[in-house]
This record gives sequence, C-alpha cells and structure tokens, in this order.
Amino acid sequence: MAYSPQFGAYPQASAATTAVFDAGLRAYMLRVYNWMASGLLVTGAVAYAIANTSLINAFYPLVPTPFGFQHHATGLAMIAMFAPLAFVLVLSLGVNKLSTSAAQSLFWVFCGAMGASLVSIFLVYTSESIVRVFFITSATFAATSLYGYTTKADLSRMGSFMMMGLFGIIIASLVNMFFQSSALQFALSIVGVIVFTGLTAYDTQRIKSSYLQYAYAEGTDGAAKRSVYDALALYLNFINLFMMLLQLLGNRNNN
Repeated sequence: MAYSPQFGAYPQASAATTAVFDAGLRAYMLRVYNWMASGLLVTGAVAYAIANTSLINAFYPLVPTPFGFQHHATGLAMIAMFAPLAFVLVLSLGVNKLSTSAAQSLFWVFCGAMGASLVSIFLVYTSESIVRVFFITSATFAATSLYGYTTKADLSRMGSFMMMGLFGIIIASLVNMFFQSSALQFALSIVGVIVFTGLTAYDTQRIKSSYLQYAYAEGTDGAAKRSVYDALALYLNFINLFMMLLQLLGNRNNN
C-alpha cells in the first residue's frame, strides 16, 4: 500500500497500481541521488584540481608577510566564494521558466563553482582529515536520508524548526565575522550538524511525498527537471553538513 505522511495511505489502490507506483518512486529517488552524487563528484574534482595544480596561484597565491609566506585570497577567490549563491538564486527563481536542459546545465556549472569556492579547505585542513570527514558525512547523510525515506512520522514540523535554525546560523555567522569568536564558531558547528541532518531527513521525506503528489500530473520532462531541484536540496544539505563536521573534526595544517 502506498503511503505518504502528508496524504496518508491509499487503500483503494490495487496491488498492481501500488507496485507500479513504488517502482516509479524508487526510480525517481535513484535519479535524484545520482544527480546529487554526480554533483558532489564534480565539486570534489574541481576543488582538488585547483588546490593541487598551479591554478591555486590564481585563487590563493603565496605572499610575503611579517610572519613568512602565507596564502592570500585574490579577487577571483572572492568571486568563487559568492558565485554558488548566485547560481542557487537563478535556479530557485527560474524554476518555472528554465527548461530541463537549462536547469541541468546550471546544476553542473553550480557544482563546479562550488568546487572552486571550497579550494581553501585544502589550505586549512590536512588532506587525510578532509577524506575522513567526507566519509563520516556520507555515512551520516545516508543514515539520515534513509530515515526520512522510511519513517511514517510527519517531519514537516521538524523541517520548519530546522529552517528557523538555519536562519539563526546564517545571522550568527555574519555576526561572528566581526567578533571572530572560536567558542561561538564551535557552537555554530554543533548546531549546524543538528540542523543539516534534520533538513536531510525532512527534504528526503518531502521529495518522496511530492512524487506522490505530482507523479501523474507531470510528464517525463517535468519530472526530469524536478529531480534536478530535489537533488540540489540534498546536495546543499550534504555540503553544509560536511563543512560543519570538518570544522569540528578536521585536523588543521601546521603551516
């Protein structure tokens, strides 16, 4: 029997209809996860390629200081840091105007831009700790997303609460840019892990429920475009969860 926390069970559906629906749901979720995983691969490849080639000099060249040579962010690095936000706004505001191919292309460019914005983590943290935290993030994300997919509890209230927490993190992070408090940053990292694990479960359930709502109203092209946006939501949860865990568990470089 098909089930959705928002819409309940559908006892009138035949076993054959339910089987077809469940197969379609699994195929759709697999498409979403494939988009997300492919996006993470692009992000990681771009970040690693820039950090480990001469391209790093265009973003963070070594400059002399009274304390020795240190990496200094260039204008290109600053652009790379804010470029992902611009792409998210374009994708979000253009959800009804962009074609499927345009949304897919912007998703790939966005993932590449995100990779360029994450280059600095290779300068701050050791490669071993980055890899370790990535696998910890992957395991945490997988477990939380599986919970969101399988639970019959309605997570919509939790989603609203987590969104409030997200706005709180953003405001506190902006304030901490001026105070540079390590204690506040530590607290924000802990809260961030809680918020983004919660959002992962919520978004997974939301994606599952929205498939039930739109499965027969949208055509193949509509479902293909929506899968990109759903993948983007999970992708952003993963990246933010990774960054929060890296701040808590990452080992910093000695230089």
